[in-house]
Amino acid sequence: MNKKIGILALILAVIAVCLSGVSLYKSMTPADAKKKDVQYVLYLGTNDKDTNEPVFEPEEAKKQAEDILVRHFGGYTLQSAEGGWADGDMMYREFSLVIYLSDTDLAAVHKAADEMIKTFRQSSVLIQANETVTEFYSGGQS
Repeated sequence: MNKKIGILALILAVIAVCLSGVSLYKSMTPADAKKKDVQYVLYLGTNDKDTNEPVFEPEEAKKQAEDILVRHFGGYTLQSAEGGWADGDMMYREFSLVIYLSDTDLAAVHKAADEMIKTFRQSSVLIQANETVTEFYSGGQS
């Protein structure tokens, strides 16, 4: 008898979980679904890949990156950063740029990264793709 009650309780628990999932899915409005997005974060070093010397001074590096980003995306968020890495006993540092992009796709990001690699004489650009929810909030409606 106890075994039958346990099985019945398990079946009811599974049904409850399924119903709550369906309820949650139905409660999402189409606007909620549209806000799902991927944010791309690019890490761009500014030292030449062969000489490890700066390709541009920091302000010029930002200007060069901005020119590429505006042409490819129209908008961007750009932060200055310091990057570093060890190679054996040698420690290297460089001025780096961190770029945040939303409302785009990976193909467009790759196209811009190709130009950055050439302009900044890099071997690569680190790209992270993070799932997020994006909202352009304009304030409450009165």
